[in-house]
Amino acid sequence: MADIDAIQAAFDAQDYIFSAHASDRAAQRAIRSLEIEQAIAQGEVIEDYPDDKYGPSCLMMGYSDAKRPLHIQVSYPPKVKIITVYEPSPHEWESDLKTRKPS
Repeated sequence: MADIDAIQAAFDAQDYIFSAHASDRAAQRAIRSLEIEQAIAQGEVIEDYPDDKYGPSCLMMGYSDAKRPLHIQVSYPPKVKIITVYEPSPHEWESDLKTRKPS
């Protein structure tokens, strides 16, 4: 299970990296590192992927200080990596932005 305190501590210390995919997506979507850090600082784990084929990770949801909702998939510590980042779509997520809509 994801250790949210350890993930948040890594972001607080700026001890994390972007995957190439996450870096590309953040640039395409105009999502700044500061916004990601803000969202992680007060965010929560909404999905856990302990058996992901690329390594254990989780999906976190939080808001930037400007109230921008973000979903950030991050790998488990000790080496925290942002796998992808995006604004959740209301077509795919319930109004709480934490629950996937049925397919």
